[in-house]
Amino acid sequence: MRVEVVLALPRDHRAVVVELAAPATVGDAVAASGLPLDGIDGYAVYGVRAAAGQALRDGDRVELLRPLLIDPKDARRRRAARR
Repeated sequence: MRVEVVLALPRDHRAVVVELAAPATVGDAVAASGLPLDGIDGYAVYGVRAAAGQALRDGDRVELLRPLLIDPKDARRRRAARR
């Protein structure tokens, strides 16, 4: 099975396609990706939060999630106040 693992950074992104034997989990795909895991807060499959033990299907996209630096509501308020 082929799975894409994606790490989005502020001004860059990295995507790796890995081949895994079925059945495979999110944790298997992350380990096989070789992407740096420092600062990773969790995982998602197509934008939906996932646990490391969640089963994957062929063609899934696993996203490595970083922690939020600021609450999105606070960020919006600050942008609105600057205008």
